[in-house]
Amino acid sequence: MILAVDACTIIYLVEGGSPIASAAVERFREHLGDLGARAVCSRLARLECRVGPLRAGDSVLLGRYDAFFRRRRVDVLEVSAAVIEQATELRARYRLKTPDAIHLATAIEAKADVFLTGDADLKRCGELTIDVLRP
Repeated sequence: MILAVDACTIIYLVEGGSPIASAAVERFREHLGDLGARAVCSRLARLECRVGPLRAGDSVLLGRYDAFFRRRRVDVLEVSAAVIEQATELRARYRLKTPDAIHLATAIEAKADVFLTGDADLKRCGELTIDVLRP
């Protein structure tokens, strides 16, 4: 099982504190229940998650994000030429924002089984099974 996650899902997982964050933790654990399962995300997700704590000078939160990205079963994947080509197609076909297209393209290139997100608009991408978080 390969679970792909976008930046908003990682933010819910790391920062917690809301009903949707609790749902994110539950769904993340459920999808990664198998010891052979792993999570993947784009290097863009790392950028998106770390900007806020860096701006705020919040070294504790930054450390929590860095710990998440170092987890043994979390792979941070590069934004390759293949990802960019796939993202371009997705952006044109579904009128996605560029970051969303890159996250989805990364998942497709990684052959993810499920893409976990808090953004229901991403369900229009027919190339993946999209699991939308709900509180």
